[in-house]
Amino acid sequence: MAGGDPTYGPLGRLGLWTATHFRHVLVAWILIAVGLGAFAPAAEHALAGAGWEASGSQSVQARHLIDRQFSGLSSAALQVVVHDDAQSVTSPQVAGVVAAAERLLGADGRVSTVVPPQPGISISRDGHSAVIQAGAAGDTNAMVRAADALKGPLSKLSGSGTTVALTGSSGLWSDFNAANRTAMMRSELFSWPVTMAILVLAFGALVAAGLPLMLTIIGLMAAAGSLYLGTHVGAISIWAMNFALMFALALGIDYALFLVVRFRGARFGSAEDDRHAVAETMDTAGKAVLFSGVTVLISLSAVMLVPSPAFRSMALGIMLAVVFVLAATLTLLPAVLARLGQRVDKGALPWVHAGEHRSPRFARWAERLWRHPVAYGAAALVALVVLALPILGLRTGMPSIKVIPDTASARVGYDLVQQAFGPGAPGAIQVVVPTASAHTADAVLRADHGISAVMPAMPSENGGWQLVQAVPSVDPSAKALGATVDRLRSELPPGTLLGGAAVENHDLEKLLAAKTRLVIGVVLGLGFLLLLIALQAPLIAALGVVTNLLAVGAAFGVARLIFQDGHGAGLFGFESQHFLDAWAPVFFFAMIFAISMDYTVFLLSSAKEHWERSRDARDAMVNGVAHSGRVIFAAAAVMVAVFFTFALSGPLPPKEMGVVLGIAVLLDALLVRLLLLPVLLRLAGRAAWATPRWLRRALPDVRFSHDPGRSAR
Repeated sequence: MAGGDPTYGPLGRLGLWTATHFRHVLVAWILIAVGLGAFAPAAEHALAGAGWEASGSQSVQARHLIDRQFSGLSSAALQVVVHDDAQSVTSPQVAGVVAAAERLLGADGRVSTVVPPQPGISISRDGHSAVIQAGAAGDTNAMVRAADALKGPLSKLSGSGTTVALTGSSGLWSDFNAANRTAMMRSELFSWPVTMAILVLAFGALVAAGLPLMLTIIGLMAAAGSLYLGTHVGAISIWAMNFALMFALALGIDYALFLVVRFRGARFGSAEDDRHAVAETMDTAGKAVLFSGVTVLISLSAVMLVPSPAFRSMALGIMLAVVFVLAATLTLLPAVLARLGQRVDKGALPWVHAGEHRSPRFARWAERLWRHPVAYGAAALVALVVLALPILGLRTGMPSIKVIPDTASARVGYDLVQQAFGPGAPGAIQVVVPTASAHTADAVLRADHGISAVMPAMPSENGGWQLVQAVPSVDPSAKALGATVDRLRSELPPGTLLGGAAVENHDLEKLLAAKTRLVIGVVLGLGFLLLLIALQAPLIAALGVVTNLLAVGAAFGVARLIFQDGHGAGLFGFESQHFLDAWAPVFFFAMIFAISMDYTVFLLSSAKEHWERSRDARDAMVNGVAHSGRVIFAAAAVMVAVFFTFALSGPLPPKEMGVVLGIAVLLDALLVRLLLLPVLLRLAGRAAWATPRWLRRALPDVRFSHDPGRSAR
């Protein structure tokens, strides 16, 4: 039997092999976890703090040119604000602080040059504020690390009425990443105990509840180590680690729930030994987990279509976690289940044997839906449509200064710059123009109503370029700034490049808007194709995708009410930006769709298993819900708890992520997978599972039922 069994499919035979080779599997995973996990502690310090840019855009080209020709005084440069309410910056005391700040900056090898405050340019009219610039000698990630190292020593120069604050784009990302790191650690402290409590209730046994955490820890260790190794090839965003943590925990729980519950069903009331119970589990639930994992990977891979380092590396981080969790689920978990056998229920709660694989409670719920499909289906559909309607007024934008705490150095400096130099000063537009066209460019800038001030031009090292700082008349996060940038690009002389942090944000926002439809289309198309292969039925595959869209739309509708309109801002502890962050439609859509497909595969694979056995539409729908409903409900409860713990602390973007994903999972599980989709199965009847003959010939033969008397194809 160790070499395989013709009555099992490939995954069943894999399960049988792992069950009989426990030591080999265990040793292999220990080597993977320890080998890659050894690099995990270094990952946080090696991961990139920047990368939020549109690769190849004009603003990125401008930054690279400024770094080469203008001593690194690009958007990546550090800015230090020195302010004193009572004394002028030229007074001996404040001038001494300015000089000390300049020495600190100049001593850092990542700073190429230090530009002291200059009257009329970087010293305010009232003389109480001054800005020191420190040119970038490294890339954006190096300058974020420089900000990490310098903001503490610089802030210590404050005192006796003088404030010293490091600000600018690099300072903002430094403070944002620090706040995010603190929030993630705080959320983890809340999420792990909550998760364990829900798992104990869901599994009904302490040992069984620990299995998902085993998968999560292994997946995280391996993914973190892989991310560190990946930093030697290219920059990987620190956010990749954060998202990997979320998905490793969420999917580890989902997959373990599905397999463990099915393993119990194969064991109890059966004469099968543990090895063959594992093989049967893998032949049925294991196949669903595999399709679910591939669907998640496909959804996330679509994000790679966005040419932005931060986006691509975040998707990569999640995908690595998914790959390791999926691999451990399909190899290590069955081996452990076979070794544990009945001990999987050790530390069992009183109701552990109640229902086992088939839940009588969810069976009764399915019977009710079968009897009253229109009433329940209409209620779910109306609720989802009503919740989705606000999406019509959804606005997006790049994160403003509000995403970091009031006390953060970058925000303090930002506010001081605005007070001293005007609302648009923190988002100065850097205009790089050929020297021959400098006078024309100056005239265009001074005539534009969106520009409040134009600084004197600075010549490049080779004399072929001029750098002009143009101060907008509006806050850097205002929509009007984007219109000013687009207008200037059409009016300035040919060859002129516009850059600066605000312009880079504008270019990234435009890129995201341009790629959103492509990403959504690819996710929907590939999701439908995978469901079609798994279920062999075009109608139910299409219904699975459409209902996913309803859940996503409802989640974004609620997100608009909370984050754009500010309802619940006090509850979640944030200051509304009056828009949703621009990456949400692309990145959150892919994440929500991936999770929704997870539940879709669990429900429909179970329904298809019963359809294959009975060819009865009622049996497929009722038993599909009865056998998967408890798993979906428990997995959703864990996910909602985990996501909302991330929503209750930290900067605004993680809050958005936690709230949007938490609401999406809640709506998807309660209104879609356990209500609307079963109703659609009821209304479609036998047509739900119909496959045209030509399509059946084109598709691979995929079955979810286990029939010991049928040879695997």
